Amino acid sequence: MRSNGYSAIKDQIIKLEIHPGQKVTENELAERFDVSRTPIREAIVRLSQEGLIDVYPQRGTFVSLIDEEHVEEGRFMREHMEIAVARLACEKLSATALQDLSENLVLQEMSVKEKNYQRIFQLDEDFHRIIFAGCKKQRTWQSVQSMMVNLNRTRMLSLASEYNWEMILNQHQKIYEAIKNKKPGEAEHVMKEHLSLVNIDLAELKERYASYFQGVET
Repeated sequence: MRSNGYSAIKDQIIKLEIHPGQKVTENELAERFDVSRTPIREAIVRLSQEGLIDVYPQRGTFVSLIDEEHVEEGRFMREHMEIAVARLACEKLSATALQDLSENLVLQEMSVKEKNYQRIFQLDEDFHRIIFAGCKKQRTWQSVQSMMVNLNRTRMLSLASEYNWEMILNQHQKIYEAIKNKKPGEAEHVMKEHLSLVNIDLAELKERYASYFQGVET
């Protein structure tokens, strides 16, 4: 199946299916994603501009290593925007978006029981995206996502072993109830608690996956 080269490559970089530091070529990527070299070349340019790919003349093209400062910037932006939109959702969230959140929570519960961590990760992202979209803040969500690419790579590293997904599901349910019952103070409090829970121990990840991070000797 042919795919959008840019989005497909970016998705696999974030999911660590293409590893930080891994060398890639246009031919390899074109074959992998069943597209011609032209969209692959364009994708490499875009991903280079976003800091996900490094191109070195005479050496080759590599997936960028994870930048700790970029991880922190992504965390900072996410925390402030998520808390603000949680309060806003208590006033602005559409009935359709509220129903979408309810259905998302059902799927999250199923995935937690199945220990399908990658599916939970995607549903977690969808849960937060629905809140932004339901408040007509889609561009804000896109800006947050563009800042979170390195943060999301670290989240994938710690996905199965370090996340308490049952507790995260419980917090999502509390966020939903606070928004549904139009309690902005409670929504803000639970969102802060939720975001602190998913903070990542970078020092431990850098020790375990040293070759994936900038400035770490292996």
